[in-house]
Order: sequence, then structure tokens, then C-alpha cells
Amino acid sequence: MKVIGIDLGTANILIYMRGKGIILREPSVVAYNTSKGSLVSIGEEAKNMVGKTPGHVVAVRPMRDGVIADYKVTEEILSYFVKKSKAKVGPLRPTIFVCIPYGITKVESRAVEEAAINAGARAAYLVEEPIAAAIGAGLDIMEPQGNMIVDIGGGTTEVAVMSLGGIVVSCSIRAAGDKMDEAIITYLKKKYSMIIGERTAEKIKMTIGSAMKSADAGCKAETMVIRGLDQVSGLPHSLTISSDEIAEAISEQVQTIVDSVKNTLELTPPELAADVAENGIYLSGGGAMLKNLDTLLYKETGIKSIVASNPLDCVANGLGSIVEESAKFRNLKFYSNDD
Repeated sequence: MKVIGIDLGTANILIYMRGKGIILREPSVVAYNTSKGSLVSIGEEAKNMVGKTPGHVVAVRPMRDGVIADYKVTEEILSYFVKKSKAKVGPLRPTIFVCIPYGITKVESRAVEEAAINAGARAAYLVEEPIAAAIGAGLDIMEPQGNMIVDIGGGTTEVAVMSLGGIVVSCSIRAAGDKMDEAIITYLKKKYSMIIGERTAEKIKMTIGSAMKSADAGCKAETMVIRGLDQVSGLPHSLTISSDEIAEAISEQVQTIVDSVKNTLELTPPELAADVAENGIYLSGGGAMLKNLDTLLYKETGIKSIVASNPLDCVANGLGSIVEESAKFRNLKFYSNDD
């Protein structure tokens, strides 16, 4: 029987298969023909179409803020990736573990579960994202000690303190990668009357994005030449921007993440908080790669912050550990239609 873990992210989908590791990694984007109501492309090919499609073709993400925004399209994208991963062979259907944000509603979690079942799963089990991220970051959450993970994805940031295989204190906020991209678009439009798309904003964030201005971080500011449309003339236009400007643009989202970490620490029982102070705060997800975020968190909390190795893969690798070492994690709480 094949067992797979699916990191069903707002920005990307990763699939881990027992015995093989991560076998698939593609953007969770779908392009479909609105006039015919048919799919045009899925994944990387669809992402390359964002902002470049004719009027009758729309490229969208079926996941928003970590939950299903379009059930039908999510089911189709899951079916496509399960088929592409060759997890389903003939009548044999795989068991699927899928990550969900902490604290989503029963209706939202059931929608994820049903989408997995209809995509070809024999059984579907839901794993809370902070749990998978922490395991993937190398934290031993089954021990009686406090571990803190801050998982910054595309749609949500999950902050959690765990002990003995469970979440003790946690919060999920919708200040993450996508909101940062939107803030960059708004900043450039307001300050320079320049219009850019989502892909350009994401590239800016990844290239020169910073959680702190250079003077505060004690480093040199970076610059980048970007291209967009001049809002006044409507013509293509080039502009050089700095990392300090991007730090200013995304400051609200970054501060929201910092505040959520501080609030979670305040709610953490003293003994576990002492463990976190000793072990550090671990950062995972694509947002963990934002320059100087670890420095800012240390400055704000006084606790060392460590960016996990391969932060983009933490959730998928955590699911992989659950899939590969089921006996070790047998006491974890999973959610399924049997509950």
C-alpha cells in the first residue's frame, strides 16, 4: 500500500512518498478556460501564465490563506498531482496525509479531507501544519519539553509551542508571503505610480526583501532594477529600488508576525517558555528566508532564532517522517472522517 504526504500550500504543493522522499514540487496554480469551463494547465506551466493570459483564460490559486477557496478546482489539482506522482496504481488507492493550518473550522478541514478522498485516497488523515513543520525542522516534539516553530507560508503564518506531541499554545495569522507581495505592489503604486504584477513582487521580495532596514540590521542596503507600467503614461518603465524601501513596504506584515510570536510566548506556561528560551525559536516555510527576520526576532524577544535547513521543505519532510516512522508518532492526534 502506498502512503503519501501532501503539503497542500497556498503557494506550492509538495508530495512525499514513503520510501522515495519528496517526489513532486509544483506551484498550486490552475489555469482554466472560462468560456469552456475546462482546465488549460496545472502547476508550473499555469504559474508561468499568471498575468499573461488572454481574456478567456484565468490563472488562479485554488487555495487561499491555507484553506480551500475553490473546492472543485482543488479536487482537480489534487487528482492531477496524485496521478502524476503515480501513487494510485490500478484499483489500489493510497493513504494520504494532508497538512492543514492550526485552528481552521470543521467545515474547512472536512473540505480538505473530501477533496483528498475524491482525488483518489483510500483514507485521508489531516495533520496540523505546525506539527509537521516542527518535525521537518528537526525538533523532537514527542519529548516533554517546549519547542517553538514559526512556519511562514504563502497564505498563513503558524506560530506554535509544542510538547509531548501536542500543541500547547498556537496562533494562525493571515500575514505571510502573499500579503507581503501585495504590500510591495501597493507601495510601488503609491510612491512611484508604478504598476507591477504578483510575480514581479514575489521576485523583489525574494531578491532584496528584508525584515529590517540596513542601518538597524548593521548591513549594506541592496538595490534592484525592476520594470513595470507607469500609471500616468501607461508605458513600460524601469526603476531602481532598495532593500530599505522593501523593508518599509512589508513592515506591517513583519511586525504582525513578530507580535504573534511575542503574544504566543506570553501565553506559554513558564516551564515550556524556559525551554524555548534555551532551545531557540525555529523558523520554517518560504517566509523564513526573508533576510534579517531571525535578527529582528532575536532583537524583539531576546531569544535566538534559527532558520531551519531547507525551510521550504519542512512541512513535507515532517509529513515524510510521520509516514516513514509511524510507530514513533503513533500518539500524535490526526483528524479524519472517522473522528
